[in-house]
Amino acid sequence: MSTLEAPELKQAPVTDFLPLQGTDYVEFYVGNARQAAHFYKTAFGFQSLAYAGPETGVKDRASYVIRQNKLTFVLTTAIRPDNEIANHVYKHGDGVKMIALKVDDATSAWKETTKRGGKSYLEPINMKDDNGEVVMSGIHIYGDTIHLFIERKNYYGVFMPGYRPWNSLYNPSETGLLYVDHCVGNVGWNQMNVWVKFYEDVMGFRNILSFDDKDISTEYSALMSKVMSNGNGFVKFPINEPAEGKKKSQVEEYLEFYNGEGCQHVALATNNIIETVTNLQHRGIEFLKVPSSYYASVLDRVGHIDEDLKPLSELGILIDRDDEGYLLQIFSKPLQDRPTLFFEIIQRKGAKSFGKGNFKALFEAIEREQADRGNL
Repeated sequence: MSTLEAPELKQAPVTDFLPLQGTDYVEFYVGNARQAAHFYKTAFGFQSLAYAGPETGVKDRASYVIRQNKLTFVLTTAIRPDNEIANHVYKHGDGVKMIALKVDDATSAWKETTKRGGKSYLEPINMKDDNGEVVMSGIHIYGDTIHLFIERKNYYGVFMPGYRPWNSLYNPSETGLLYVDHCVGNVGWNQMNVWVKFYEDVMGFRNILSFDDKDISTEYSALMSKVMSNGNGFVKFPINEPAEGKKKSQVEEYLEFYNGEGCQHVALATNNIIETVTNLQHRGIEFLKVPSSYYASVLDRVGHIDEDLKPLSELGILIDRDDEGYLLQIFSKPLQDRPTLFFEIIQRKGAKSFGKGNFKALFEAIEREQADRGNL
């Protein structure tokens, strides 16, 4: 090397202090877990997996675990009054309590997040049975919502210690749902950037997309959103906050009826959205509808797609494209009488984005529902 040449500087690799392997499960606190489990099996095609309750030594709750491919829901209800679960359901109605994240080391995950400012919900605990051990820890996030860290590399049982297999004679067919694509949080006025900073500082996420009130607005209402992603992109959390508008936005309606911040919707991935949504509709799931005029020009905006436009338009499935491909998405109506939690069904054909081109049509559809409820 010539003495005039500067030596090549090697940058130290950036280490991910919170490596996440994906979403382990989503736990809902509900008013009646037995009935909720039957609903999700019937309507969404989940299968019975595991159960915990008085028969397994748990005295204050009953939990039903259901699964479809890599998608696991836990439905938990209080069986006595005046406890965390009963109070949560009284305040919020049925909703997401735990977003459990799969990690290789739950103790390290708890130590790294709490030392960076995360508020501890659960110090690391080791749960053991004849099938091995699960280590679990957790921190608080927005509202009353929790992130659990689940380490199950040394567990070979049906779900985790404390649960027994739930064998049911009633096992309706699946609907093609695969895994959690993302979970969206609704937070209060001027709180979006607070939680963006939380995910950056406490969990090592980065902000990969931002939408302001010009991107997400209608004649009447607006909101702002930022999408947070972990290092490997396996876990994504968009965060919404209200923005000024002539009338009440969907985020404001959610915050009012949920009585605080919380998880607005869970996006569920499929590899064939036409088949999945057709199946879900036949099972009674209702989806938001956009005007048929949306489809008159959608291909001018998104270009060629592999699917026939006719079934997409009949089902109300939305289409959007980014630099890496396109996506197909549709949103259910709220799954309970409070206009809070709903689900998104999404199929990605290369796209990494979240459907910015559909925001106006989608939010106008939501506003029509709000107007029917008298909440716009």
